Amino acid sequence: MGKQRQSGKAGQQGSSSSVKSSAQSETPSTIRETPLAGPVPRFEIPGWRARFGVVAGITARGEEPSRDFDLGLWSRAPVGEVMNRWVAFRRALPEFPAVVLGNQVHGVELMQVDTGTGWIQIQGIDGWITTAPGILLTVTVADCIPVYLVAPGRGVALLHAGWRGTAGGILRRGIEGLGRATNTPESQLIMHCGVGICGPCYEVGSEVVEACGLPLDGHGPWHLDLRDQLVGQGRQIGIRQITTSSWCSAHDRPSFFSHRASQGADGRMVGYIGMTAG
Repeated sequence: MGKQRQSGKAGQQGSSSSVKSSAQSETPSTIRETPLAGPVPRFEIPGWRARFGVVAGITARGEEPSRDFDLGLWSRAPVGEVMNRWVAFRRALPEFPAVVLGNQVHGVELMQVDTGTGWIQIQGIDGWITTAPGILLTVTVADCIPVYLVAPGRGVALLHAGWRGTAGGILRRGIEGLGRATNTPESQLIMHCGVGICGPCYEVGSEVVEACGLPLDGHGPWHLDLRDQLVGQGRQIGIRQITTSSWCSAHDRPSFFSHRASQGADGRMVGYIGMTAG
């Protein structure tokens, strides 16, 4: 870990097979991120501000179809328009003088950022950790799962988990990294798998199933629930408090962006988490 201290249609399974994590021993609590009023369309994980002093959520598509709130810096959208949206996003969260972002590569590299102001942009990082209030961690998503981790009162982490990151162990790296940074055992960490594509909407080939260490039941194609895999991994590592979002980026596409459901045409949302100073 570096530090600065350094394919199918929504809701249609057909005759395909669904693959499940063998490590998941119990069903996690399901919660529904809550939409917030204001000029920036976004949803937040309910209760985390009051319980943990943590702001955590995800931006959304918005209600103007011709003016989607696309925050994809590495997309085909005009850079000026995207940057104006990022500025609006920052203004909506004035308690955070620093915003951390990067050009993700579907890898497992993490970075801890505990100092800085303004924009902190670093290439090739798919997960962030901070122990400092006032630093907002972000990842861009449009089907991949934003994984939020909290060491209450000590630190937070945010991971970008597509199938490659999930198979490659980014969750274990994030949990271990946050645990080391905050001296918090896994059993005391809080984990939430946020808005992303659900199993029935995520059709994959045999190479993805095998990469995730799962059996090839049936003849395919297969449907993979990334949140199910991440929950199973989290349980196996020792996380006790796990929740998952009930939103699906594909079949809830009127509210969110989905790379799969749009056949690559959609923009990007931003998952975010940070500790407030109060």
